[in-house]
Amino acid sequence: MDYTNRPEEERKKLIHRLNRIEGQIRGIRGMIESNAYCTDILVQSAAVNAAVNAFNKELLAAHIRGCVVNDIREGNDEVIDELVAILQKLMK
Repeated sequence: MDYTNRPEEERKKLIHRLNRIEGQIRGIRGMIESNAYCTDILVQSAAVNAAVNAFNKELLAAHIRGCVVNDIREGNDEVIDELVAILQKLMK
């Protein structure tokens, strides 16, 4: 596994987003445990999907601006195939 040295501000923003998503998931679990109405749960589930998509967009943008650009500058064009593969996974 490769590692990335993220700027502290970027790391904090990503962790903040994940903490919010984690809270949303706990909220959905609580709704299930309390037998909440199905459509209310589905609305919250859709909000979690949107939050995960926003997280992915932010992380992908940082990856392209940092890792991908640096690898291409260093002559590692394999990173393009890696980027295409991850985009295909994200767009399923």
